Amino acid sequence: MSDNIPIAKIKMLKSSMRCFIYGLLGLLPVIGLPFAIVALWLSGRVRAREKLFWNAAKPYRIWGVACAALGAVIWSVVDTFLIYHAFNNDTSS
Repeated sequence: MSDNIPIAKIKMLKSSMRCFIYGLLGLLPVIGLPFAIVALWLSGRVRAREKLFWNAAKPYRIWGVACAALGAVIWSVVDTFLIYHAFNNDTSS
């Protein structure tokens, strides 16, 4: 058994938990969008490792992705709306 296998599993578990935390932070108003993007990126890396190893923290990764996706959609729309109104009000004055 290689010494790298336990290390890879631990990194995968920690990344799954990190994905969950960043996904929850992705739901925060105004500052949530960068956290949501990081959570989605981490999820992609974890999914690649899940092809090799079983992930005990998979539910955390799934919830992190769900929160990140929801936060990214909501805050992208809100940020776009705010930017549009900022430029629209600036030009009409």
